[in-house]
Parts: sequence; C-alpha cells; structure tokens
Amino acid sequence: MERLAILGGEPVFKSKIGYGHQFIDEKDIQAVVDVMKGDYLTCGPSVLRAEKKLCEITGAKYAVLLSNGTAALHAACSAAGICEGDEVITTPLTFAASANCVLYCKGTPVFADINMDTYNINPDSIISHITEKTKAVIAVDFTGQAVELDRIRQICEEHNLILIEDAAHSLGTKYNDKCVGNIADMTTFSFHPVKTCTAGEGGAVLTNDENLYNKLILFRTHGITRNEQWMDKTSEGGWYYQQVDLGFNYRVTDIQAALLESQLDKLNLFAKRRKEIVKRYDEAFAHVPEIIIQKEIQESDTVRHLYIVQFKLESLRCTRKELYDALHAEGIGVNVHYIPVYLFPYYRKLGYLPGLCPNAEKLYERILSIPLFYSMTDEDLEGVITAVKKVVDYYKK
Repeated sequence: MERLAILGGEPVFKSKIGYGHQFIDEKDIQAVVDVMKGDYLTCGPSVLRAEKKLCEITGAKYAVLLSNGTAALHAACSAAGICEGDEVITTPLTFAASANCVLYCKGTPVFADINMDTYNINPDSIISHITEKTKAVIAVDFTGQAVELDRIRQICEEHNLILIEDAAHSLGTKYNDKCVGNIADMTTFSFHPVKTCTAGEGGAVLTNDENLYNKLILFRTHGITRNEQWMDKTSEGGWYYQQVDLGFNYRVTDIQAALLESQLDKLNLFAKRRKEIVKRYDEAFAHVPEIIIQKEIQESDTVRHLYIVQFKLESLRCTRKELYDALHAEGIGVNVHYIPVYLFPYYRKLGYLPGLCPNAEKLYERILSIPLFYSMTDEDLEGVITAVKKVVDYYKK
C-alpha cells in the first residue's frame, strides 16, 4: 500500500483487473456439458467440427487442431522438415515457443529485428539474416497485427523458404481483406484463455497444402495411421494400424474442441468489442506526449490480442518497473510482452548475446500491456485510461 500513498488518493480499481480474461457464456458451458454426457471425450466428432469451422472462418483448406499453440508450432516446424543444420528466422519479441519450436527439431533460431513503429518483424532484417542454411521464416503477428505478408511471402519465394505465420495473437485479423490463416504456407493459432477465442488450452495449424496437412495429422498422433495410402502393406483388418513416422501425442480433447467451436461462433462479437477498446485507447493516449502508440500498417484489419503502451522514459522521472508497480497499485494487472527470447539464460548458454536486435531490446525496456478483453465494461475502460494518465502525470518531468 506504500505505492498508493506515493501517488496519493485511492486506487482507481479496488479489485484488480487483469490484462486479459476469458469470456464464457452459458452456450459455451452447455457445449462442454453435452460432450461430457456423450460417448466421446477425445478422438470424437467435436474435433472435426471445430477444424471445419476454422476452415470456414479463414478460408483455409485444412485445419489440424492440437493440444496447445506450442504443439502447433512444433508440428509446423516438423512438417516443414526443419532438422539439424537448418536455420529458421523469427522475431525475438514473442513468447519463447516461437523459437523453441525450432530447437525441438534440432534447428537453429535466427533472430531478426523489429520495426519500431509496428513492433513486428522487419522484412529488411529478415533479408539480412538469410544464409544458405535458412529453411523457413516464422513471422509473428505481434499483438494481433498482421506482419507485412506480401513482402515476406515474396522474400520466402525468392529464397525458396517456407513461411510459417505464428498467428497466436491474430485470430480474426485480415490482411488485404484475406483472413489470416489462409495466406502463409502454414499458420498456427493459440486458444489460451487470454486469446480472442479459447479452448482452455489448444492450438491449430492451418494450411492449403495437402502434403503438409498429411504430415501434420501424422505428427499429432504418434506417427500412427490407419490410412492404407501411408502403410507399407495392405491393412489386415479394421483393427489394424501402423506407425509410419515418429510423432507425438498432441491430440486435443473433444471437451476443448466443443468449447472452441462455441467460442468461434462469437468471434465477430469478440472482434468488434476489441476494436472498440483499441480505438478508445488510441484516442485517449494520442495526445499524451509521454506515450507512444503502436502504429498499424494499412493492409492489416487487426483484431488486437494485446494493447501495448510504450512509455518515453526519457520524459519521465521513473523506471519501467516503477510504472509497473504504480499501475498494479492502482488495481491494473499490467504485464510485459515480451522479454526478447535470446536474453533468457537458456539461450545465452546456446551462444546468443545481448545486442542482437537493438530495436527489440529498446522496445522491451519501455512497454507495458494494459487490459484488453471482451468483457471489459466502458467503466473499466475509462478507469484504465484514468489510471495510466494518473501515473504518467505523477512521474512526468
């Protein structure tokens, strides 16, 4: 409570509001209950229905539902054929899974720097990091804004690289009126509770390539199949299966799939509210000199997962940690997205050093994520704005 005394007055929120929160309604609950009362808790029809719905929403030909977003990235890297000696270019300003998935396949993550306006991976930096060992690019739609897909696709085509779009943040986003999920060679989604739609936990890979789809299906289920086209002999009967590759148990349950299918029915509703919140934040902070607003490219019709506030620390008499503590004291559960991946001790042991991506490191030192989720009320929204301005006013020089 000492922090409240420093800033003066009562906190804006008496009960803390988090930066993200799921929205579950009675239809979601009933969808789960129906599965639990039925015959299939896993390996059942709910998974196929959710996959079909993802295809209908995005326009992609194939969707493979997996246990989580990390599993989806791992599956995509495996389907891309990433192996020892291969390099994969990605951004450091992301959750660790975007790079870890390369390590799972014994490849080498290579970190390209970001654009300081959009916070997304910079295509020029991608080009500068391409070598004869480069096999793929994992482009992350940071905060939900689509990367510069046209340019990055062109780079990948010119250098014969596979493009994996990590769209964990960008379900519902469109790029030049085309849905994310229907553009890259493979697109991965996450359905963690703070994402736009949730399955509790869950992920998916979408593709238009039948060959990649078949690899993903095998990878999800131990490399085991009943499909005679993939076997080395004719099936001996309805019970017969073969393991034709080394895969993982990355299946999602029908319980999760039913929740996701119900959530996807509300995607347009979720997207509309998130856009309203972002618009209000942008209006509120546009004239606060100590704050920089994330810019968006014209091509991206963005459904934002995160709202990032970048503070001009040179204009404030405090550190980022003091801003973080002060906002928590006001009842706002702000967070930081993200620590550049290569700064983690594990990556340092692999030989990665600070200074690789100066823009990403500079941005990391200046950002906080403030609340953004569907069930935020207008009162919540105005309270967050009030708290941010209160803290900035207190610390500004």
